[in-house]
Amino acid sequence: MWKPILSAPFECDLELAVLDEDGEHALVFPCMRTRNGWKNATTGAYIDIHPTHWRDWDAQRAPTDDRNSVPQLP
Repeated sequence: MWKPILSAPFECDLELAVLDEDGEHALVFPCMRTRNGWKNATTGAYIDIHPTHWRDWDAQRAPTDDRNSVPQLP
């Protein structure tokens, strides 16, 4: 279940949903919230993103480009 981004925990692998020019979609790599911003949890590189929702990263559940798998924003 997707949760509002403001409730995202720090220092945990998370799956993030973002809204961009292509619409809503889930990122295909785990991300981590830090005091300095968001980073790719696999590479450790900081990334410039503005996620809208999060859920726990499940390595067995590969994110897809299925628009129904991300939260519908009002």
